Amino acid sequence: MTLLIVGLALWYASHLFKRLMPARRAAMGDRGKMLATALSLASIVLMVIGYRGAAEVALWTPPAFMIHINNLLMVVAFWLFAASGTRAWPSARMRHPMLIGLKTWAVAHLLVNGDLASVVLFGGMLGYGVIAVILINRAEPDWTPPVPGKAAALKTAVGTAVALAVVIGIHTWLGYPTYPR
Repeated sequence: MTLLIVGLALWYASHLFKRLMPARRAAMGDRGKMLATALSLASIVLMVIGYRGAAEVALWTPPAFMIHINNLLMVVAFWLFAASGTRAWPSARMRHPMLIGLKTWAVAHLLVNGDLASVVLFGGMLGYGVIAVILINRAEPDWTPPVPGKAAALKTAVGTAVALAVVIGIHTWLGYPTYPR
């Protein structure tokens, strides 16, 4: 559990540094981007190792039908991730599609995992998503949505399908199937 918590702390630090200390981060230039990337990758590795190695402490038993709700929410989450930075519909309608996708991902996983490590990991990532939106909105209160583009919708759909296929493959390979057993 310690590695999981350290990984989460490193994730928060690497992602919120720009928001909490913008002048310091800007002064670092490209070195700061490389450092944030390295810390982000290290945090993911620590979270995965920590999660997989955490003792099983059951808090509740989710009902079996939650798997279907989780899978539906995962399609939505990946669609929002894929739309982020494009001119697809979500980006033109909502300010933070990637962070909303992250929060959707976290909630979906909380619905199907009733153990302590899952609450720490997915609850921690949900908390990060909430904090990030608040900090961005405070720092940059004005937002002009992009004009939607037709080609962006197709790119978003393809990106969603590819990302889902990869993640389902990785989940299955790691022993966490995404379908009812």
